[in-house]
Order: sequence, then C-alpha cells, then structure tokens
Amino acid sequence: MRNRLLLLPGWGLGCAPLEPLAAALQGLDERLRVQIEPLPLLDSSDPEDWLDELDANLPLDTWLGGWSLGGSLAAELAARRGERCCGLISLASNPCFVARADWPSGMPPATFATFQQGCAADAATTLKRFALLCAQGAAEARGLARLLVSAAPLGQPPHLLAGLALLAALDSRGALQGFQGPQLHLFAGADALLPSTVAGDLLALLPDTEIGLIEQASHAFLLERPHELAAAIQAFLHESGDDWP
Repeated sequence: MRNRLLLLPGWGLGCAPLEPLAAALQGLDERLRVQIEPLPLLDSSDPEDWLDELDANLPLDTWLGGWSLGGSLAAELAARRGERCCGLISLASNPCFVARADWPSGMPPATFATFQQGCAADAATTLKRFALLCAQGAAEARGLARLLVSAAPLGQPPHLLAGLALLAALDSRGALQGFQGPQLHLFAGADALLPSTVAGDLLALLPDTEIGLIEQASHAFLLERPHELAAAIQAFLHESGDDWP
C-alpha cells in the first residue's frame, strides 16, 4: 500500500493538529490515502507496550509518519517492521526528547522533571503551557496555542503522565540507523521545544538521510505551514516510491 500514509500525533494534543496537513496532502494527490491514528491510551511507559499496541492495530506495508512523540514511535515501529514498512517521515521529532550525556540536543532533564510534576499536579494547566510552547515562534503564537488547546481531547492524567514517561524513555537513534527504508525528517526553524542543533546532529547520525528545515516556523508547523510540509512530503513520497500508483 505505497499510496497509504499513517500519521501518529504528538503528546497530549490529539489528532486535530495533523488534520490540515492530511488535507493538504490529499489535495496535492487524490491517490494518496492519509490516515491519522490516535496514540494508544496506556498507563504503561514501556516503549514495547506502546509498539505492541500500534503494531497490532495498524496495517502493514504502509508509510509511517508522526509529529514529535508520534515521530519517535513511528521510527521504532518502522524499524520493527523492516521491509513491511514503505518508509518513514518524522515531523519535529527528536530521537531523544530529553537530553542525555551522548545526546545533548534535548530538553534538560531538570526542565522535563518540572514539566512532569506540573502535569501530575494540574494536567489542564500544563496542557495550556505546552500548547504555548508548541506555538512559540509562530507569527500568531497565541491564536495558534488557543487552537491547539480547543481541539485537544480531555486526556486522563494517568495516560498523559505515561506519555511523558515514554517520551523520557524513548531513544530512537538505533531504530533510525537500523531502518533501511527511505526516511524524511522535517524540522521547524523557530521550534521552542527542540534545540536548533537537533537537525545537524541527526544528519551526522544519518548522513544519507533526507533532512529538511522549515524556516521561521514553530513546533506546531503542522497547523502553521501545512502546505509547505505537504509539498516536501509529496516530493519525498514520489521520489522514494518507485511503484507509486
């Protein structure tokens, strides 16, 4: 199913942020089937539990993609599926969201721990703060943040906390290096959640992989610049899909 792209959302904000991108992609090519899949509702923070759930419920032989946390999960699932995955697309996704000694291009652990504590104490307020961070760097940041919050599902604190713990646990570098299919990784130039060094570090890790940057865009560039993203993705799909219908 080389004409089918499955997209996974990021943490906490649901599927709505991906809808403008899906619509833009299908507007460029009516043969392309774009499907947005919600993340599992799990209390576990074990990556294998999340991958088992996704693997059992998502069709094989498709393109896999995702935004932020969804991109990391898509990378892990692509590596697990190998030749049963057509290719991988990640959007504003850091292989290690939380910084490590051998990957400093992530959120400082102390900052992330404070965010986790805030979510445990008041999940609704934390989601609003998160939406503001996602929108920071956009031309209309406050309006974009309000849009993100208004469309977000009413997530339960145990699921939100499990998702944050999963973010801290994931290290998708091995999956990215191990997956032999085509890959496209797109980043936003004014992303307040991902350090500007991530794109360069990823290129050093994957020198033969296609990596792009949307200048002057926020972490929520799915809503902010969907047509630019769609054009880049469509070009990648057609270059990589030698048996595109």
